[in-house]
This record gives sequence, structure tokens and C-alpha cells, in this order.
Amino acid sequence: MNMGKSACLFSLALIISGSPATFAQMNIMGYWNPIYHEDFEERIPGPALGDYLGLPINEAGRLRGQSWSPALLTLPEHQCKPHPSTYGFRGVGVLRIWEERDPATQELIKIHTYIAWQAQHREIWMDGREHPPEYARHTWQGFSTGHWEGDALVVHTTHLKAGWIRRNGLALSDQATLTDRFHRHGNIMTHVSIIEDPVYLSEPLIKTNGFELLENGSMDPYPCNTVVEVVRPEGEVPHYLPGENTYLEEFANDVGLPLEATMGGAETALPEFQEKLP
Repeated sequence: MNMGKSACLFSLALIISGSPATFAQMNIMGYWNPIYHEDFEERIPGPALGDYLGLPINEAGRLRGQSWSPALLTLPEHQCKPHPSTYGFRGVGVLRIWEERDPATQELIKIHTYIAWQAQHREIWMDGREHPPEYARHTWQGFSTGHWEGDALVVHTTHLKAGWIRRNGLALSDQATLTDRFHRHGNIMTHVSIIEDPVYLSEPLIKTNGFELLENGSMDPYPCNTVVEVVRPEGEVPHYLPGENTYLEEFANDVGLPLEATMGGAETALPEFQEKLP
């Protein structure tokens, strides 16, 4: 067999089988349905006020949570806010993932994720570009770049609007960053999120979520219209001043824990914390 023919056959084999780097990448494209058995109480009915147990919030994060009022969500400007990417994958709604490739070279440019609830559309750049400078615009989904580590997609996100880590007032600042890892195991995908925030967290917050592949998935539009639910004086924003929130002890009383434990902090996630309690 001459060298020219051998080279052609080798090239054909690469086209059919894919390069080693491509072969290692897991296909996560398609429609995925969230699995809620993990942390069901937090993700579906919603967490109780004052339930910060085990979360690595600092004093600033605790104070921000204690000042939050659920009535804030009745304001028109808060009714159609999408979840930021730091929380969106823990919410509800079908997840769609698809690729965008260069039509001439077929090189992967970016991966899109879209969550039905409040139309959360995120772009993950896969072409090696750098993140923009610090003063660039911040958005709900932020600026995301991704790469493959073996068969896992790893995504780093910056330039996020101020958001939240739990739907009971625990906030994130606009300095927060997010690292995602997507792992597929057959028809199940595990999403791992690692959130860092120098303003409200004392250490990284790590959470996981599960998704199940939908063979014949589809997605409907999600229009959202704001209304005046409660008539208030112009400029009034529901909140609690320090020491005024009388609902913070309800969760501790319901589960039979000291208030000190339910107020969170990294140490409340450790078994040794029990030794500090009366």
C-alpha cells in the first residue's frame, strides 16, 4: 500500500471515529427534565423563613436574609425576574441544551442552555475567548466560558447581576462567580454548582441537581406580565429593619433546633457544631 493511500485511509478513519478529544466528550444535548427528589422541600414548596442551616453565609449574608420580606415579590419590578444562573438549575422547568457550530469548519463555538421558567437563556462560549473586563455589563446569566475535562463539561461564569442562593432572602452580590460541572450517566445528568462570593459567603457553596433525558422533549414559551398586586405608596419597598423580623424563630421552633443553628454559617454544616450548642 503506497503512502498516499495510507494517509487517505487514516484521514477517513479520523472522520468516522472522531479525534481522541472529541471522542472523550459526552453528548449532553437535548431536553432534560429536573429531578426533584433531592432537596424537594427547598426547591418545590420553598424554604422556610430563617432556614439558613448548613449554608456558609457570613454575617453580612445573614443580616441581608433577616431583612428580606416575601412581600418584595409582589412589586411589579420583581415579578418577572428570571433566576440567575447561580440558582436557575435548582428551579423548575424543562432544560434544553444545544450546540452552535461554525458552518464552514464545524468547530464548536458555544453551547446554549435554556430553562423554560422565565425564559432563562445562557450562552457558554467554547472557542477559548477570555472573559470581559470587570467593568463590563452584568446580566442574569452572566458571561460563561466552558471546556471539557474528560467527558465532563466545566463552565466558569462571571459578570452576574446580584442574585440569590435560596428563595428566602439569602442573597448573592454582583461579585459572585459560578463554576458548573455537567456529568452524564446514561439518561441521567448530574449538575454540580460551586458558588463563590466575597461579599456574602465565607467559603464556596456546593450543590448538586439531577436531570433525566426526555426522549421526545418540547418546550412552550413563557410569557410574563406584571400587575399591581398590592397598592402601596410610591417608592415603598417591603423589608425588615434589624430586630424587627418576628418570623425568624418559627423554623427553629418547628424543627426543634436552637435559633443559633438555623441562622447558618459554615460551621453549622459540621458535626462538631453540636458540641457548641446548649
